[in-house]
Amino acid sequence: MFEAVRNNKRVAQVILALLIVPFAFFGLDAYFQDGPGGGDVAVVDGTPIRAVEFDQALRERQDRLRSTMDGQVDRALLESEVLRRSVLDNLVNQRVLVRYSADNHMVVSPQELQDTIAAVEAFQENGRFSLQRYESLLRAQGMTPAGFEARLAQDVRIQQITASVAEAGFAPKASAKRFLAAQLEEREIRELRFPANRYLAEVKLADGAAQRYYEANGARFERPARLKAEYVVLDEAALGKSVKVSDEEVKAYYDANQSRYGQAEERRASHILIQVDADAPEDAVAKARATIDDIASRLAKDPKQFGELAKASSQDPGSASRGGDLGFFGRGAMVKAFEDAAFSQNKGEVGPVVRSDFGFHIIQVTDIKPTTVRPFESVRGEIVEELRKQAVGRRFAEVAEQFSNMVYEQSDSLKPVADQFGLEIRSSDWINRGAEALGSYRSPRLVEALFSDDVVKNARNTEAVEAGANTLVAARVQSFEAAQRLPFDDVKAQIDQQLRNEEAAKLAAERGAAVLAALEKGESPSGDWTPSRKLQRGAPALPGPAMQAVFSAPTGKLPAHVGVNVPDGGYVVYRIDAVNRPQLADDDPRIAAVVSQYGRLVSERDFGAFLNQLRERYKVQLKLVENKPAQ
Repeated sequence: MFEAVRNNKRVAQVILALLIVPFAFFGLDAYFQDGPGGGDVAVVDGTPIRAVEFDQALRERQDRLRSTMDGQVDRALLESEVLRRSVLDNLVNQRVLVRYSADNHMVVSPQELQDTIAAVEAFQENGRFSLQRYESLLRAQGMTPAGFEARLAQDVRIQQITASVAEAGFAPKASAKRFLAAQLEEREIRELRFPANRYLAEVKLADGAAQRYYEANGARFERPARLKAEYVVLDEAALGKSVKVSDEEVKAYYDANQSRYGQAEERRASHILIQVDADAPEDAVAKARATIDDIASRLAKDPKQFGELAKASSQDPGSASRGGDLGFFGRGAMVKAFEDAAFSQNKGEVGPVVRSDFGFHIIQVTDIKPTTVRPFESVRGEIVEELRKQAVGRRFAEVAEQFSNMVYEQSDSLKPVADQFGLEIRSSDWINRGAEALGSYRSPRLVEALFSDDVVKNARNTEAVEAGANTLVAARVQSFEAAQRLPFDDVKAQIDQQLRNEEAAKLAAERGAAVLAALEKGESPSGDWTPSRKLQRGAPALPGPAMQAVFSAPTGKLPAHVGVNVPDGGYVVYRIDAVNRPQLADDDPRIAAVVSQYGRLVSERDFGAFLNQLRERYKVQLKLVENKPAQ
C-alpha cells in the first residue's frame, strides 16, 4: 500500500529533520494570529513576526549549532548579527511561502499525510510503521501527533513549492560542455624562482630605520591590557547536586507512562487487494466486488491457498509477490477499516471481505505479538535520570533570574551568590583583552564585559552572561594591568629582521621583473628553470594569483611568460610551453554531472528570485534591532 511513499526519500528526509532538531516552522495559526507581546521584528503582509517567535527560532538555531559542533562553538558566532539576520530571513521566508500556499489553495490530503508518515524509517520497526515508536519519538521532542501532523502538512506544502521551482532550473548542455572543457584544460609550465632570502645579504638598512619604524608603528608593539578574574558558574551540574528524585515519583512516572517502556500489540497479516477508488462509479465497484467475492469463495473451500491466490490475484504490488504478507504492524499503521478487521480476527483466520479507500481486501492474520511492558526495575535508572534532568531544567529556569539579579544587586562580591546556590568561586590566570574564553567557558561577550570600565574601575561584578546551554557565568576582576608598549630594545631585533625581509622582497621582485622583460624581448637570460610539469585549471596546484596568471596568459605564441609575486615575499617567472585543450564527446558522462550541478545552482538562484518576488508582493518590513552586547 505504501510502496510509492516509502520510496520518496526526499519527503522522508524532511520528516527526519523535523524530529532530529527542534521544529523550525510554527503551526499555521501562529502565522495568522498575533502572539504574545515583546515587540515585532518584522511584518509580512500586515501580520507581525513577534520578538518572542524570533527569540525561540534563534535559540533553536543556536542549540542546533551547539549540537552539531559538540558544544565547541564560538560564542561570537551565536550572538553575531549574521546569525540573527539569517534566522529572521528564514522566518520571513517561511511566512511568505505559507501565504503563497494559502493564496493558491494548496492542500495535503489526510491520506497523503498518513502515507508520508508511515513511510519514514524513523517510525518503523522491522520495516513496518509502529504507532508506539511514532508517539514515543514525538513525546521525546515535546510534540503531540496532532501538532506534529499540522506542522508536517504545512512543511509538505512548502516543499511542494520549492520542488516546483527547483524542477524548473535548466542548464544548457553546450554551456556545461564549454565550462568542463575549460576546467580540464592543461598547461605545461616551468618556473624560474627568485626567493627573497637570496638577496638578504645585499640589504643595507639606513641608520635609525628600526627606531623610526618603532615610533611610527607603536600600536604594533603594545602588550594588550590583561587581568585575572574570579567567577562563578550556574549550570545544570551545579544544580543537580541538590536535586533528589523520590521512589514514589519514579513509580508514579512508570505507571503513567507504561507505553514508553513496552511494546503495544502488533499483528502480522497477509491480504489480497482488488483496487477500486472510493469514488469509483457503481459498475467499477460491482466488477471489483465480483472479483473479490470469487476469490473469497475459493478461500472458503481451501484457506491454505491464500498465498498462491495473493500472488496470482492481489493488486497490491508491494505485497503480492510475498503472498500478500504485510509483516507486523501496530494500531494506526493502516487505514481504519483495514485495522479494525485485522485486530478483530483470530490468528490463522481468513476474514470476510473488507472495503477501504484502496479497494476490497481479504485479510488473514498470521501472527500476533501481545502487548508487553518492561519490568519496573529494568527501567528504574532510566526514569530516575529523566526525572532528574527534568527537575534540574525546571530548577534552572526558576533560579536563573534570581542568580542574575543577585550578581547585579550585590555587585561588590560574588560570595553572596556563591553561598546562596552552593557554587565554587573559581580563579583564572592572566587573560588578555580580546581573548575569547574565561577558563573553559568560551564567551567573548563575557571577556568583553570583564574589561569594561564599570567592572575594572568600579570593581563590580559583570552581569550574568550565558556561556552555553543552561549555563550562566558572572565574574569580577582580581588584578588588572593596563596596555603597555614593549621597550624598543626588546623588539629591535624583530624590527630589523622584518625590514630586511621587506627590502629583500623588493629586490627579488625587481630582479624577477627584469628577467621577465628580457624574455618577452626574445632574449635568453640565465637561470635554473624547474623541470616541466602540468597544471589543470580545475585542480589548482599553485597559489590563487599564480594560477590566475598562468591560465590568463595569452598563448597564441609559445613559449609564453608571466611573473607573479608569491606569498613568502619572493617572485616567480612561469614559462608556458604547451597547452592541451581536451575535445569532449557529447555523450561524455562528466558533462551530465556538470549539467546537474549547474542546474542546482540555477535552481537556487531562481528560488532566491522567487522568494524576493514574494517578499515584495507581501510587503515585508524588517524591524530587527542590532544586538549590542552589554558592557
